Amino acid sequence: MNAIIAEGLVKTFGSGDKAVKAVAGVDLVVPKGRVVGLLGPNGAGKTTMVRMLTTLLRPDAGTAVVAGHDVVAEPQAVRARIGLSGQFAAIDENLTGRENLWLFGRLYQLTSAEATRRAGELLDQFGLADAADRVAKTYSGGMRRRLDLAGSLITHPEVLFLDEPTTGLDPGSRLDLWDVIRERAREGSTILLTTQYLEEADALADRIVVIDRGAIIAEGTADELKAQVGGERIEVIIHDPAGLARAEEILNRGSDGQCVVDTKVRRLTVPTSQGSKGLVLVIRDLDEAEIGIDDIALRRPTLDDVFLQLTGHHAEEDAAAAQELASGRTT
Repeated sequence: MNAIIAEGLVKTFGSGDKAVKAVAGVDLVVPKGRVVGLLGPNGAGKTTMVRMLTTLLRPDAGTAVVAGHDVVAEPQAVRARIGLSGQFAAIDENLTGRENLWLFGRLYQLTSAEATRRAGELLDQFGLADAADRVAKTYSGGMRRRLDLAGSLITHPEVLFLDEPTTGLDPGSRLDLWDVIRERAREGSTILLTTQYLEEADALADRIVVIDRGAIIAEGTADELKAQVGGERIEVIIHDPAGLARAEEILNRGSDGQCVVDTKVRRLTVPTSQGSKGLVLVIRDLDEAEIGIDDIALRRPTLDDVFLQLTGHHAEEDAAAAQELASGRTT
């Protein structure tokens, strides 16, 4: 059974020569109980997709059914069955954590007693019990994001939308929030997660959908997407430029592709399917050839690697174009 079914979704902002098609005929299916990552750079159309699926924007064309209800014909039924955590924590900083969650519950038409009980449960689940009666403006960024996510779960939603939930967090808070999302997934929640980070989608999503300039350009598991850009690679920076030719010869032996040499920084890069074993072999062979190494590492594909392979352009090239529309409409 599918929790989200979208067919031919289109959304355009502006008109005439200034019209921008933020979402260009997207088809998307999210099975019940799965975590699907919607991966793309700023301006790719991720947030616009989420806003249509959560009834905050009306599609210009196409259809979408969420939790069994049409987002245009039955918006109230959809809203009653979903949770949404946006890019910025939607909390009242002058209320305590407990008061914020109680308010969320009342907005979802829980009784005061039900809202109080549910707030207490969520504060415990999200590690906020000790700070429950402090005003939210004293919370760290990570605590605010956890409180916002807790608010989106106040009514046990069937489908949870997380729109770039780790935006602006420090690495520690980001990892903490990943643990919270993993726990929701283990409990069987259906989650649509938008992110700019391949590593985040890799860590959290069962399946990844790559979106660029309003269109889906690839989908699959993280491993399937990485395979499209050659999987892992070994990068070596040698000490003496005179050894570049010999080092290139060594790296090409038994590799899965052609070695790329950057003479300016004395760096050699070669794809490998052997993982850490391949790295050990290269270190051994370079040592036997008496070629000094300044740095060596096993690299995994990045978001930019995926986009460069799939679209022919770097992900950050879209960032400047996105700024005009960034008033939150098309990120």
